[in-house]
Amino acid sequence: MLYLTTSEMMAELGRNLREARLADNLSQTTAAERSGISLKAVRNLEEGKNASTASLLALCKTLRRTDWIANLAPPELDDALFDRAPGTPRRKRASPRHGEDSQMGRPRPDREASRG
Repeated sequence: MLYLTTSEMMAELGRNLREARLADNLSQTTAAERSGISLKAVRNLEEGKNASTASLLALCKTLRRTDWIANLAPPELDDALFDRAPGTPRRKRASPRHGEDSQMGRPRPDREASRG
């Protein structure tokens, strides 16, 4: 599956959604109503066309296929992605925050006068 194009992956996802809906013996209209999305959104998803992430999540929830979403970002990887190696210093801000001097995060003198 890694060698599929984006369009091919969307088409495959659409086929899987359709199969899941039919396995639950739901019409597209019923699936849309239960998901709180439009019939067009269900059709677009099943046809592998563009649809919002919110529509995809809602339909997966209705079809009890939230495990598909969990596989996109497994919880056990979430923390590991943001861990730093021991001894690695925290990255410094590339630029000062709005209204701060570039040194030490102090308010800029021109901003102090306007705060009073």
